[in-house]
Amino acid sequence: MAVLMFMKYMMFLFNGLVFMGGICLLGVGIWIVADPDGFQSLFTSNPLLSAGGYILLIVGAALSLLGFLGCFGAIRENKPLLLLFFLLILIFFIVELVGVILALTYQKMIKQEHFLVELKRFYKGDNSTEVFSQSWNTIMIALSCCGITGLSDFGNRSHFHDMYPATPWPDACCRRDDPVLSGIILDKQECMQNKTDFVNNQGCFITIARSLKKYISLSASIGLSALGIQMFAMFFSLCLYYNFD
Repeated sequence: MAVLMFMKYMMFLFNGLVFMGGICLLGVGIWIVADPDGFQSLFTSNPLLSAGGYILLIVGAALSLLGFLGCFGAIRENKPLLLLFFLLILIFFIVELVGVILALTYQKMIKQEHFLVELKRFYKGDNSTEVFSQSWNTIMIALSCCGITGLSDFGNRSHFHDMYPATPWPDACCRRDDPVLSGIILDKQECMQNKTDFVNNQGCFITIARSLKKYISLSASIGLSALGIQMFAMFFSLCLYYNFD
């Protein structure tokens, strides 16, 4: 009897942690979907990366419900509910394991070359109404940087150069009086002549990579923690299942 009570308490504990882990994943998913740093729209060629926030939202909400289901099954001493909980948590365990592996894999794929190819292929200039170009303009102005590696990114073999052959780089690369508020360009003519005090020479890759790794590392850390908790939750749900009459 004492052992059974101990397992019930452990079931409550770990399902409470599953519930909290689900809430954390839900919160991270909302944060990524809200996209405070404006990076989601830069992923035009990899829909899995841009959909990552929505995947976390779904998994987080489901884990929260599963945590509640496990606690309810232990309270009612209901074997079918406990078996259902075990099967569902096992499915999500496998899904999360795959997700964590993918997150860690994509973290290693955050390379300068990938972003440079994307920028050269899809960027259409300052006046474009298309989301990818607008996002890049916002980032370059706000971070006072230019392209991925610098001004040369908009030269030959870039879509921008094909559209504006007489313009060396976009206005977004020019220094402004207040970049945070997308202020007025100090001197466009001096900027286009590559005068040091009027153009942003440095690339944006370091800042972008740091922010993306922050997204992925946080998601993977919470995912790994949730996996450990789920293993114990599955173990105690099976123990209770075989001990309830």
